[in-house]
Amino acid sequence: MAKQPRNANAAGGESDGSLSQDLARLEEIVRRLESDDGDLDQALKLFEEGVGRLRQAREKLAAAEAQVQKVLEEADGTLRMQPLDDDDL
Repeated sequence: MAKQPRNANAAGGESDGSLSQDLARLEEIVRRLESDDGDLDQALKLFEEGVGRLRQAREKLAAAEAQVQKVLEEADGTLRMQPLDDDDL
């Protein structure tokens, strides 16, 4: 019987963990896919889980960006939009 990926659920392997946990698992998935070990079925399962975790990570990043923009709201109600650079993260 195949070992179930950790923190995976039936919805494509997405988790409710932290962004750092999702990124760590994505790195692990990439390493396993880049290795020559395993069969096609296992590779497809890992790929599916990776896509789900990537989607989850993007959603978390979008939510964090929205929260940052909300914090930047001025006292008079105007929104001061500042794009986030990669260096700011």
